[in-house]
Amino acid sequence: MRIVRILLLLIGILVFANPTVYAQKKLREEVKADAALKLGKYADALKYYKAAYAKEKDNGRKVDIIFNIALCYKGLSKVKSAELWFRKAIVVKYPDPVVYYYYANTLKENAKFDEAIKNFKKYKQLVPADSRSDIGIKSCKLSAKWLAKPTRYKVENMALFNSKSSDFSPAYASKKHNIVIFSSNRAGSKGNRVHEITGQGFTDLWQTTVDRKGKWSTPIPVAGETVNTEDEEGTPSLNIKGSSMFFTRCEVVKNKIEGCKIFYAGKKGQAWGGATKLNIEGVPDSVDVIHPTLSPNELMLVFAADLPGGYGGKDLWMITRAKKTSTEWSKPVNMGNAINTQGNELFPVFRKNKELYFSSDYHLGMGGLDIFKAVKGDDGKWKISNMKYPINSPQDDFGIVFDGNKERGFFSSNRPGGMGYDDIYRFYLPPLKLSVSGSVTDDKTESPIAGAKLIITGSDGSTQEIIVGPDGSFHLKLKPNVDYQIQISMKGYLNGRAGVSTKGIEEDKDIKVQVTMSPISKPIELPNIMYDYAKWTLRPESMASLDKLVQTLNDNPNIVIELSAHTDYRGNDQANMTLSQKRAESVVKYLISKGIAKERLVAKGYGESKPRTVDKKMAKKYNFLKEGDVLTEEYIKKLPTLDQQEVANQLNRRTEFKVLKTDYQSAPTGAPAPTGGASTPPKPKAEPTE
Repeated sequence: MRIVRILLLLIGILVFANPTVYAQKKLREEVKADAALKLGKYADALKYYKAAYAKEKDNGRKVDIIFNIALCYKGLSKVKSAELWFRKAIVVKYPDPVVYYYYANTLKENAKFDEAIKNFKKYKQLVPADSRSDIGIKSCKLSAKWLAKPTRYKVENMALFNSKSSDFSPAYASKKHNIVIFSSNRAGSKGNRVHEITGQGFTDLWQTTVDRKGKWSTPIPVAGETVNTEDEEGTPSLNIKGSSMFFTRCEVVKNKIEGCKIFYAGKKGQAWGGATKLNIEGVPDSVDVIHPTLSPNELMLVFAADLPGGYGGKDLWMITRAKKTSTEWSKPVNMGNAINTQGNELFPVFRKNKELYFSSDYHLGMGGLDIFKAVKGDDGKWKISNMKYPINSPQDDFGIVFDGNKERGFFSSNRPGGMGYDDIYRFYLPPLKLSVSGSVTDDKTESPIAGAKLIITGSDGSTQEIIVGPDGSFHLKLKPNVDYQIQISMKGYLNGRAGVSTKGIEEDKDIKVQVTMSPISKPIELPNIMYDYAKWTLRPESMASLDKLVQTLNDNPNIVIELSAHTDYRGNDQANMTLSQKRAESVVKYLISKGIAKERLVAKGYGESKPRTVDKKMAKKYNFLKEGDVLTEEYIKKLPTLDQQEVANQLNRRTEFKVLKTDYQSAPTGAPAPTGGASTPPKPKAEPTE
């Protein structure tokens, strides 16, 4: 609860603060203030320090008073005032370097990250052994990054839940998630005492219900005589049915808070029955046991406590039982150092999917308490991740709860702009807006192809079919975490294909895709088909292009193609013809090895007999060529430079395919294959050359 969260700062004050001792006698007000601060009574301490500051004439004594006023403001989470007074303490030369650490933290909590980093570095320079400065610097850098690029979660203040007082730690209290119980010290709470720590009243458990129109009712105290008392109650956790509740109670004896323990109660009709203290084996009465959360199967209870064998301040511990109805719990077991740190881990909450959420002031975060998600992997180890902005902020963020498996719910924060000391905020994750858009074009002319049929199939089994628009464009909505295959068909063209995936995409995105289709009336070049000089054996780098051709043939099962190889004009004509034939046959042989029927393939070597005609794409790439030019020997020799001539020769040395037939039907199993296929080249008369 809030009181426990504030008490955590006191630990840091007692360990790290080192007030200067002056010979001058302290004023009575300062003595009272020191005593209150030692007990963590920040509201009382601040009142006395302010009075001492106004009376004190000795500047030496004022140095300590200024620093302690800053500590009180920090303890009360009034970080703007804390920043002002820590800065004053530095100006008056407060001697303990810890002042720079506290000042840096308040700057971070006020989102002044650059200034905070400077002061963390100053503290590191003065106290190099303290790793907290390094953590602070990393935290500032991450905070700036997360603020600049928020997650997709949307956050709204729940005005109907909140008051001018503290409202925090919501929990769903029904299977339908239409009842919420939360902690509040608003007017009407049973505890009429005022905290010496916070200056606020004690908290009770309050309840609100949502109707079918989504309107939440005015909160009222939970029903049941023994749940809300004159003590402080808060941080509820309920089973999924809402029939059993665990919560924290901090008991007051003789006007003093004696300690905090976990209580539980069962539902009786519309009200709660008697509240019973949970006795945990091996935990002494002097130890605070707080912030319970019940696992979805009701067999585990996780809570926060500072028990022997922990890693730092408050750690998360768990106890288990054999069955839901059992009151016999195991001894507490620490949740491990993946979750627990040298700092404080608080406000654990189980989600229905078994994820564990908690707040920490030590794991890398934005400032104060941050909310973290813990997911247990197949190896049994916890993986921890920060919920980032806007769930987290530079201030305290804690007590998150989810509406079942839906990405929505509530959490608590004291960030600026709230209605009270702590407020409850609603959060939700809007659906990802994912889509694919692009155009279908002719790969020769680059002009749009209108009227093509597009079918997109998802790995989730979904299928969409559209006709591409007049400008060749298309736009389709996609689902998250799905792989998609796009198939496009059009008369007179080979079928086109593209693949897109939305897996791993966490932001709204329109995926751009350019799909080209090859007309069957023109030869189609196979790029990057490589051979050694004067050889016809395919080089390894050729395989990628040929594998794409295999895919094209599989996408177009009714076509028969001619594989043609071409050389440039240099070398012996007959040798070039023979070489090109063997190269074409090498391609056919590779395709057959990949499962393509041999009767669908015809190998043809043309040597230098068919020089290339420059198309639009080539003319765009090589500005010394014009669309429609034919790269004959005569044309090439007229090019002004040897480099240009070599480019033209390279363009002539190519492997292509063209469609011969579009009505191929595969033979039935066991039937003889039709005649035809790869041709047999004539016996070469001379050693082939390029």
